[in-house]
Amino acid sequence: MDQDRNPQLDQSDSRLRILYLYQMLRQHTDEAHPLSTYQILDRMKAEHGISMHRTTLPRDIEFLRAAGVEVMEEHRKALYYYLPEQPLSLPELRLLIDAVLSSKFITAKKSRELVAKLISLTSEHSAEKLRRTVHVTGKAKSENEKGYYIVDALNEAIALGRKISFCYFDYGCKKEHILRNDGLPYTFSPYDLIWDGDYYYLTGYCDERGEVRTFRVDRIERQPEILEEKLVPKPKGYRVEKYTQETFRMFATQDITEVKLLCEQEMMRAVIDQFGSTVRTKKIGKNQFLATVKVCVSPTFFRWIFGWGGKVKIQAPAQVKEQYWEMLRDEMEHYR
Repeated sequence: MDQDRNPQLDQSDSRLRILYLYQMLRQHTDEAHPLSTYQILDRMKAEHGISMHRTTLPRDIEFLRAAGVEVMEEHRKALYYYLPEQPLSLPELRLLIDAVLSSKFITAKKSRELVAKLISLTSEHSAEKLRRTVHVTGKAKSENEKGYYIVDALNEAIALGRKISFCYFDYGCKKEHILRNDGLPYTFSPYDLIWDGDYYYLTGYCDERGEVRTFRVDRIERQPEILEEKLVPKPKGYRVEKYTQETFRMFATQDITEVKLLCEQEMMRAVIDQFGSTVRTKKIGKNQFLATVKVCVSPTFFRWIFGWGGKVKIQAPAQVKEQYWEMLRDEMEHYR
């Protein structure tokens, strides 16, 4: 065996001892839970079989500080040491954990794995607080375990500036996958990956449709193939922020249309939540306002209108009002 490549580690080696010391401080200490000199010596002996003299510890602490590790100390009846902060604060970790647990895109299995990794980034005391407050809800989660490899491939294609090829599916009545585009793959120039609400979306130029389209990443059947062909350049005026504001919340299924909505005053919060604080509005009368929005006119948009029980009404254009009326009439006929 090559001894240079597989050295036998000596537990008394100071380099190993200092590494253990750093791991101990990182895992077991914070400002509220420092360790005394003798607590550190006892742990070093019990956990790693390393005997240290109390005069050795300050020298090792100074080695850590020289390497850029901020080790704090407190003088009480004894000398105590701790690391003042972890890579992520407790509130930051809480936000990230909540995002992982609430995401429909991340599978239940991967959610558990990611939460465990996030919790490992803090001290054992903070980790215990996080474990007590982590609750997995019954919210629907994706079952597509390939999602992470798909996202990785999409990021690579965007970075390389190359087209991709992928199949896209819907669900049948038996929950089976039914491929769109007659089962043929789409040829796509990927521009941006966007997290919106519960899902990842991919925007880009679709060769088969001859326009910028949006696809939900969890509906991509398998890992896309990265092609040698360079992607179609972004159309003039394309900005991902503008595109998502105008398109996303109503799902990009049709052309973008400017629609005027007559709204009751109490609906201002809902309109801002849906279309952003920059939405164009104009006060009409005492208790109404007119909102001008750009959306993809689709059943999703009409569902949003209908859900407010007449407090939001389509004013223009006439063809959008007609589409909404036809959808309502068809539904009424069904329930007669």
